[in-house]
Amino acid sequence: MTMTVPPSDWSGLERRAARSRIGFLGAILAFLTALTLPLLIPYLWLLVKSFTRAGDPMAMTVLWRTAGIAVLGYAGILALTLSVGRVPRLAWLALAAVVAVLVAALILPHLTLENYRFLWNRDVQGTGARADLMPSIWQALGTSLAFAIGQTVIVTVTAAPAAYALSRFAFAGRETALRGLLILHAFPALALTVAVFVQLWYMGLLGNIWGVMLVMSALELPFTIFVLKSFFDAAPWDTEMSAVTDGATRAQAFRLIVLPQVAPGLIAVATFAFLRGWEEYVFVQTLLLDNHTLTMSLYLFYVAQDSMGVDYGLIAAVGVVYLLPVLVLYIFTQKYITQMNFGGIKG
Repeated sequence: MTMTVPPSDWSGLERRAARSRIGFLGAILAFLTALTLPLLIPYLWLLVKSFTRAGDPMAMTVLWRTAGIAVLGYAGILALTLSVGRVPRLAWLALAAVVAVLVAALILPHLTLENYRFLWNRDVQGTGARADLMPSIWQALGTSLAFAIGQTVIVTVTAAPAAYALSRFAFAGRETALRGLLILHAFPALALTVAVFVQLWYMGLLGNIWGVMLVMSALELPFTIFVLKSFFDAAPWDTEMSAVTDGATRAQAFRLIVLPQVAPGLIAVATFAFLRGWEEYVFVQTLLLDNHTLTMSLYLFYVAQDSMGVDYGLIAAVGVVYLLPVLVLYIFTQKYITQMNFGGIKG
């Protein structure tokens, strides 16, 4: 016997399903919002503070207004997203217009470009103690880019064949080598500071950015090799052997067959290596002895030190410039990072 549902009940079932869906999605979004807002608001404040006039009594009020407008806009987006049925384009335009009006009325009148004067004026500290020693922001940016890119190239080019060998070849001590990689990664790097300092001094690389680059590359290699090995493990063995059977050398098979399959992993570990080099502070502070060889992390530190924590707008502006290359890199590599699976490659 088949049970039928009266037509009048279909609309009720549809409404209950819609309410259940909205309630479930609302709970998930509320949970994610509670986790992400405390992380995102400081970045928003950093951006706004970088445009705030030094000594402006409204500075703190502007920050809270910005947070309030951001929360209001986010709440509007959630409300329109969870609405039953298709939301008209006019509703989105109205929300954007409200946010724009609030920003124009409550935020823009209190902003200035004065804090970014270091982009065209080397003397970012005015009468600061290091004003005659500080390089330009562009020199610090160039040094940081050279340091991070050089470290990325060394780590990626060295780790790829090492991970391939550990994945494809069976040899005595292979398991010991893998365990050694984990131990080296778990070892506190700061404990090596004195030993690295002495070693670079004997090598004549103390105070040289290339010496610090080699140190950071060596510290990053164990984890990078271990992660890349899982990608090579997941790459099909049959396709590689088919290429070798057809006359390709192992080097050609590695370059033409295997590397394209593990490209997401290579891009991901290269991105992480770049970020690690870009943000490094402890070793560059310890091993670089020349104030004219500054990375962006040291530049930000010296700006904060010379302003004695008073000119927060200037410090925030340098911080925004410090973040921009990372943001640009993420925009171009996010699709590869999201495909990354530490257990192998995503098909």
